[in-house]
Amino acid sequence: MMESQLELRKNHSAQFEKYRERMPEIGQAYDVLPDKVFKDGKITAKIKRLMALIGSLVRGCPACILFQTEKALELGADVEEILESCAVAISLGGTMAAGETTRVIQHLTELGKV
Repeated sequence: MMESQLELRKNHSAQFEKYRERMPEIGQAYDVLPDKVFKDGKITAKIKRLMALIGSLVRGCPACILFQTEKALELGADVEEILESCAVAISLGGTMAAGETTRVIQHLTELGKV
């Protein structure tokens, strides 16, 4: 069985917070671009997060996958939109993205969404 995705997400957040405490100027600088990029524009923030999820799945970044899944849900994405995004990632990234999609499914399961 795969490790708990909720615990993994919690651990990633806690460890990055420790980094931010030690390097506050980097943390602040890091926030500037995403704050501008992920706001509503011609493309909604929800769609941008789904796009970021696709990139995360293709690249295979567990922390990014979990973060973008949660952000998409917070912005109103439903399970079907997330799963369709996973399908796009699988189309682009093949079996590696398919393998990472299992992380999304487990995360959604742990959140009580599927």
